[in-house]
Amino acid sequence: MINLLSKEDKKILLVEKNKKITVILCFLLLFFIVCLILIIFSIKTYINGQINAKNIFLVESEKQLFQSETQELEDKIKTANDSFKKLNYFYSKNIYFSEVLQKISDIFPETFYATNISMRLDVSEAKEDPSNSESVMKIERSVLVGLSGFASTREALLIFKDDLEKSFDNVLFPPSNWVDKKDINFYVTFNIEI
Repeated sequence: MINLLSKEDKKILLVEKNKKITVILCFLLLFFIVCLILIIFSIKTYINGQINAKNIFLVESEKQLFQSETQELEDKIKTANDSFKKLNYFYSKNIYFSEVLQKISDIFPETFYATNISMRLDVSEAKEDPSNSESVMKIERSVLVGLSGFASTREALLIFKDDLEKSFDNVLFPPSNWVDKKDINFYVTFNIEI
């Protein structure tokens, strides 16, 4: 084919052709950049979604771990509390008669002589309420004391009787204690609450 166009027209056509190619290349470059941005944005969204899912999974795992550790700790505490309740119950049933003797000797007059003393532990228990986890077994303990001895006078024995009644419960003197005025062999029973 023969080209009959002038050189100037050929230059104008060439410039227009180059402009069209430049516009097309710019459009393709712009399209490529937009696609690249969209791909990067979708990758970022996917990664953020995965990170959020892993964070939620991590938080739930920590909650489960904390709950299991808390439950395990609560179980250990409950076991320890039960053991302490049993130990407290065991030790509360024990009584030290030396303390009872000390209480008696604090009241016993110096002019009297004890010839015989007997002690018997009386324990009554209140059962633990199973519906109340904080309940504790209550134990009411008392010691029944039988004391026989020698008193010099009836008046001193009467003062001793009054002191016993002020300090202890259920003080019982048999009537035979009050027959003699001097050199009295007496017998008394009373309860000491522990």
